[in-house]
Amino acid sequence: MLRYMIDRKVYEVLKDIVDTLSDVFSYILINRIIVVRSYGSRSRAMARIHALPSIWRYVLGEEAMYAIEIVDENFSRLGRDEQIKVLIHELLHVPFKFSGGLRGHGSYVNNRAVEKLYNMYISRKRAGLLEEQDC
Repeated sequence: MLRYMIDRKVYEVLKDIVDTLSDVFSYILINRIIVVRSYGSRSRAMARIHALPSIWRYVLGEEAMYAIEIVDENFSRLGRDEQIKVLIHELLHVPFKFSGGLRGHGSYVNNRAVEKLYNMYISRKRAGLLEEQDC
């Protein structure tokens, strides 16, 4: 049976990615993204992003909102670096207007873009650690 739980730990990692890459992800409204961990899935996906459909946004009087589903059976087997890459990949699906839509795979959402942003993230995190050690 499929179960879901809010995942605050992964949310904090996601928030750190958005903060560290704030020039790239300046359009991401992190407080409008929820991270949910699923258990019991047979999917091969590591994670998936879901958007609240426009009809439900209208009925509920909500703005655009996204849920990133972490597929526990697959995501948990990954190392930390690969998990970060998966989260970057999911963030790339969110369009610049944060409109409630999703970008497909292609020229913007691809492995090359993920690797570039991952390398940027790691280099900024390392630079931040060096600056903290200098104090």
